[in-house]
Amino acid sequence: MKRDLISFADLTREDVERLLKTAARLKADLEAGRAHRELAQRTLALIFHKPSLRTRLSFEVAMTQLGGASVFITDREVGIGQRESVADVARVLSGYVDGIMIRTFAHDLAVDLARHARVPVINGLTDWLHPCQILADLFTMRERGVDLDRAVVAYIGDGNNVANSWIEAARLYGLEVRIACPEGYEPDPRLVGRVSQAGPGRARVLRSAAEAARGADVLYTDVWASMGQEAEREKRLPIFRGYQVNASMLASAKKDALVMHCLPAHRGEEITEEVMEGPHSVVFPQAENRMHLQKAILFDLLAHQGSGTRARPPRGSKGASKRKGAPRGRITSRRGR
Repeated sequence: MKRDLISFADLTREDVERLLKTAARLKADLEAGRAHRELAQRTLALIFHKPSLRTRLSFEVAMTQLGGASVFITDREVGIGQRESVADVARVLSGYVDGIMIRTFAHDLAVDLARHARVPVINGLTDWLHPCQILADLFTMRERGVDLDRAVVAYIGDGNNVANSWIEAARLYGLEVRIACPEGYEPDPRLVGRVSQAGPGRARVLRSAAEAARGADVLYTDVWASMGQEAEREKRLPIFRGYQVNASMLASAKKDALVMHCLPAHRGEEITEEVMEGPHSVVFPQAENRMHLQKAILFDLLAHQGSGTRARPPRGSKGASKRKGAPRGRITSRRGR
């Protein structure tokens, strides 16, 4: 059965745990020089309506390291929804490639593409959600010994797609997600409500950045004006001035708190140079982990796609096939968006 990854609603906790374990093993194999070829003869289409350094490079390198290939496509070639309908593009691509990653503006476009495609579709980012980023962030936190069921994540700044996906993650883990943002820049209230009803985590929207940061395990921020909001930048600067991640805010978090940023960063605005380059920052390991986690997603979705068999653990890790909890399943097909 064809499976997609459009939001955390496509994932169970078991799915995420498997992805984290697979990413750890693939990363260890890469560092040890053990090669993988599970996606040989597989091709991933990369549709970009928004440019990105990390999303493009991490998916392209991930496919290469797994033995596959990727094809970069911009809206100039496709004109999806204008020159050709979403349904027609999905059906054509399904005849050429084994999977599709889309980084776009409207979330409904990614949903429609997944609905009509016969191959897996991955949400590389929409204006509403950024699930691949948060999966990689959970992996980074786990690597550094953070308990995902007890962690407090203080997200400081604009309640954007990254904030929304952090809230979604609290439906699978016992995270306390505190979103500190100015009035009028809140995350989606529907997502906050769903976490309140379903748990096991919780999400809170606060006005005070200092309150959000107090005792936090992670201080997280993003640019105050995301791609497509450049015209609002000058308006937003004075509104968000009190939401900067700086040394004072870091001092109120836990002594071993991590500082995270999904990049690109505007140093001196949402985060200071001192904090971004300081000992608490894991910003660049976090960026690297996008590739390792996305390798796990691609392995899970594309290995043995259409063969009717279940994806086996990545070969190469010593004892991987025998180790308890080896990633034998795949992302589920449940929807619910």
